Amino acid sequence: MSFEAPITIAQALNNIEQRRYLLPAIQREFVWPAHKIEWLFDSLMRGYPISSFLFWAVDDLSKAGYKFYEFLKEYRQRYKIHNDEANPEGMSSFTAVLDGQQRLTSLYIGLKGSYAWKEYNVNWVNNERNIPTRHLYLNITRKLEDQEDDREHEFSFLRECDTGKKDLYTNDKGTWFRVGKINDLKNNSTFNRYVRDEDLNDFAADILSRLQEVVFTDLIINFFLEKEQDLHKALNIFIRINSGGQPLDFSDLIMSIAVANWQEKDARKEIHNLVGRVQEIGFSISKDFIFKTYLYLYSTDIRFKVTNFSQENAHNFEKDWEGIRDAVEATFDLIRSFGYTDFTLRAKNAAIPIIYYLYHRGIYAEFSTRKRYEEDREIIKKWLHVMSLKRVFGAGGADGTLSQIRKAFTEDVVKNDKIKPDILLFPTDEINKAIRADTSVGEEFVEELLFTQKDDRYAFSILALLYPHLDYRNNDFHKDHLHPISCFNKKQVAKMDLTEEVRARFLSAEWNNSIINLQMLDSNENMSKQDKNLTEWIDITSRTKDRALLLDRCLIPSDASLAFENFYDFAEKRRALLKKKLIDILK
Repeated sequence: MSFEAPITIAQALNNIEQRRYLLPAIQREFVWPAHKIEWLFDSLMRGYPISSFLFWAVDDLSKAGYKFYEFLKEYRQRYKIHNDEANPEGMSSFTAVLDGQQRLTSLYIGLKGSYAWKEYNVNWVNNERNIPTRHLYLNITRKLEDQEDDREHEFSFLRECDTGKKDLYTNDKGTWFRVGKINDLKNNSTFNRYVRDEDLNDFAADILSRLQEVVFTDLIINFFLEKEQDLHKALNIFIRINSGGQPLDFSDLIMSIAVANWQEKDARKEIHNLVGRVQEIGFSISKDFIFKTYLYLYSTDIRFKVTNFSQENAHNFEKDWEGIRDAVEATFDLIRSFGYTDFTLRAKNAAIPIIYYLYHRGIYAEFSTRKRYEEDREIIKKWLHVMSLKRVFGAGGADGTLSQIRKAFTEDVVKNDKIKPDILLFPTDEINKAIRADTSVGEEFVEELLFTQKDDRYAFSILALLYPHLDYRNNDFHKDHLHPISCFNKKQVAKMDLTEEVRARFLSAEWNNSIINLQMLDSNENMSKQDKNLTEWIDITSRTKDRALLLDRCLIPSDASLAFENFYDFAEKRRALLKKKLIDILK
C-alpha cells in the first residue's frame, strides 16, 4: 500500500461520474445528515484537512469475484437510499473506495446532486410537497459569527420549490449561490465574466473565488492506494481502519460477504426486502437480526464474528434463502396475531427460537391460521408472554440465552438433527430447563406484575394472559379501566369521608392505573362502556348477559362492592383474584 499524489475534488467527482470510483459491497450505505454535509463544506472553505482516503485498485470488475456499487448521487429519504449495482460490462480497471464513501458522496451531492428529506409533520408520500428536493447553497452576503458549531460559511440545503434551482436566490437572510454552479466557472475568464454579469460585490466575489479554489485547485483528496488483488486482504484492511470515525454496523461487513458469494440472487436486495416486509407486518428489525437468525439456524457459534460467515456459509444461506425468508415472515405474522406490536415486543430475539422451530419442522406455511396448528400456537403464545414478562432476552446475555434454548431442539446443530424427532409441539418445558436464567414464577414476581401501569409495554402481555379469549389477530381489543380513571382526582375523592390511608390508595397510580384496575375488552364492549362507572356498566351489560358469567369473564371478584367509594376493598379483592389467576396460568 502506497501514499499517492493528491488530487482535486473536481478530479475525484469526475472519477465518480465516469465510474472509475466504485464502492465495494462491504461499504455501508450513505448515512450523513444534511447538516454534516454543510459542515464539511465549511471546513473545506477554511482550509481544514478532511483526513485521507483509502482506495483499492481493482484490475477487472468481472474477475474480481465481488459485487461493486455506484455512488449515490441523488439522496431521497426512504425512497432513494440504496446504491445501484455497477454493471461490469465494458469495464476494465477501476478504483474501489474502502474508506471515504461518506465524504465523497457528500461532496458529490453538494456539488452535483441533490438531497431530499421529509418535511415535519407530513405523511410519507413520495412527492415534492412532502419530500422536497433540496440543493446546496452558499450565502455570499455574510459570514457566520458566534456559532455553537464554529461554522463560518453559511451553507444550507434549500428547497427547489423555493429557489427554482436558480444560480442566485435571495431571501431575508441574504443572497445565496447554488454551489453546483461553480462547476461551470472553472476557468478564470468564465468566473470573472459571471461576477461582472451578476454585478457581485467584492465580498461575494471573494467567497466564490475561494469556493472555486477548493473545487478545482486545492489538492484536497489525499489517499493511500492498495494494489494487491486480494479481496480478503482488502476486507481485513477495511475492518482495521474502520475502528475510527463513524462506526460501521457489523452486519454491513457480513452483508458484503453474502453479496460477494451469492451467485443467483442479489443478497443486498433480498435482505432489504425482507426487512421491509417485516416492517409492513408491524415490526422493526435490522439486517443484524436476519444474520443472527441464519447463524442460529445453522452455526454452532452464533456470535457476530467474520469467521462465522465463511464462503460456504454464504452459499448455504443463498440456497436456503426462500425458506428462511418465509419462516421469518410467518413468525412475525404469528406474533402480530397474538396482539403484539413493535412497542410491546420489546426483545425481538424472542422471535428467533420460534423461527428455528417453524423452519426446521417445515410448518411455517399458514402456521398462524391453519386449524391443525391451533394447540401449538397457544403454547407458543403463552411461552412468548412469559419470556417477555420474565425479560429473559436481556441485551447483555442474549446470545447465551439463545444458545441455551437451542439445546432444547438439538444437541448439536451441525452434526445432529436440527429438531429432535420426538418434538411435535413447541417444547416449552425443555426450553425452561435449558435456560439458566430464572424462569420460575413466584408470588413476589406476580405481585410486581399486578402493579404494572396501563401504558407500560409489559401491560399487554399480562392482560393478554388474563384475557385469552379476545380477537388479537384482528387487533380487536382495548385496555380499559374498570373504575374510570377520570374519577380518581383530588376533588372527587375529597367528597368522600375517607381515612388518610384509604385516600392515598384512591389517588395512587399504583392502584388506580395498574393491572389491578384494568381489563381487556373487545372494541364494541369498550365503546359501550366509555366513561360509565363500574356499577352502571355491569348493571346495563348484565341485562343481556348472565351477571355471574360477566363478572367471571371480566375477572371481577363477585363478593366485592362495585361502588366507587369502596375502591379500597375492591382493589384488595381483585388483587388477590388476579394473583391466583396469574400463578395458575404461569406455573
